[in-house]
Parts: sequence; C-alpha cells; structure tokens
Amino acid sequence: MDDFSTRLAQVREQMGEAAARAGRDAAEIELVAVSKTQTTEVIREAMRAGLHVFGENKVQEAARKIAELERGSWRLVGHLQANKTKLAVQLFDAIDSVDRLDLAQDIDRQAEAFGKTQNVLLQVNVAGESSKFGCAPEAARALAEAINELPRLTLRGLMTIAPYAEEAEKSRPHFARLRELRDQLEQESGLRLPVLSMGMSGDFAVAIEEGSTSVRIGTALFGARLTLKQQRPADPSFLEST
Repeated sequence: MDDFSTRLAQVREQMGEAAARAGRDAAEIELVAVSKTQTTEVIREAMRAGLHVFGENKVQEAARKIAELERGSWRLVGHLQANKTKLAVQLFDAIDSVDRLDLAQDIDRQAEAFGKTQNVLLQVNVAGESSKFGCAPEAARALAEAINELPRLTLRGLMTIAPYAEEAEKSRPHFARLRELRDQLEQESGLRLPVLSMGMSGDFAVAIEEGSTSVRIGTALFGARLTLKQQRPADPSFLEST
C-alpha cells in the first residue's frame, strides 16, 4: 500500500494547492474515495490511511462491501435504479444522484419506513449530455423546491459530472455553471445548498478552484479499476450476480 499512501499524499497536496489558489481553506473540501470495483481489503487499507468517506456506483456491489466492513460513511454517487431504492436508503448515508421527483418521492417513502432522514444531492446535467443522467439546469429550481418539501429528505446541494476531456481546463465552464446555478437557487428560493459535489480524478483541482466542496476521487487514489475477475476471481456466483 506504499503506492496508495503516495497517491493519497499527492491528491491531498493537489487539493491544498488548488484551494490556496482560490483563497480557500482545504479543510473545508471533502474527499470522497470512489471505491467502485475495489476489494474490501483495499478499502480497509484506505481506512487505515485516514479515509472514511467512500463513494459507490452500484447498490448491490456496495451492499457486500458495507456488510463486510461495517464502518465508514458511504455515498451513492452512481445512478439509482427505481428497484434498488429500498436497499439504497438502508445502506447509504447520502444519495448524491437524485435527478427526478418520482425518485425523490420513493426515497422519501423508504426513509419513512426505515425511520431515518436521508441526505441527498440534486444531480444536474449542466452540459446537456444525452449519455449522462441529471436534470436540466432550467428544471433545477422547481425540482429542488419540490425535494425540499419532502419530510424525510435533506437536500444539501448539487452534483454534476463534467464531460470527459483530456485537458482539465475544459471542465472549468461546467463547474462554474453549477456554482452559478447553486448561487442563483439560493438567492431566488431561499434554500441553503452548501454542498457542490464536482470534480473527479482528472479535473478535481479545477473543480476546487471553481468552488467544489466535495471531490469524488477514484483512479487517482486506487489506480486502474479492477475487472470482475480481479474483484472476486474464485467466486462464480459474484460474477453471475453483477
């Protein structure tokens, strides 16, 4: 895990440098370690290195890890299918990919059943990419206000995924747009939306410069994603259920 410790130190250093360029305190920026496809052994080592917030894309994959690890704070950062809502509410401290009202209402119902209040983020497709989930920017205010009315949900902010680009600088307009949208929503609706979840391994420094309060880092911490066979090479049932 020396390689992991080195990568973690590099990520933290880059976060600090980006925050300094923006006149911000790096301590205010959350590092979410995106552990999708990583084994529980790798995640345990990450925990020992001081990480405690983990992001997962798939509910079923996360269920196995959370059951084995029994600690940490877990975020769903991938698209949530309607038939996985109950399990997602049971497992995750936060669901960061809410992008439509019917999904929010279902999460609210499940949270009521579990007797919990569910933290959520509103995912916004600021670039309008047809291949990505997220509500349109022009629909964000109405959706945010409707989510805010649901008694078992706490809307904490906005999330976006910038289009893939070789150069991180090309992501800057999308991050700036989300920040501007958040500021506009707060001013016009009176909502408090402190969280801006934006920035991943290739562009998190730019995201921090544009106001991100939560960066989702996978490859820069863990290296290349594992294949299914690398995750559970001796467990055919795992391959069949994934």
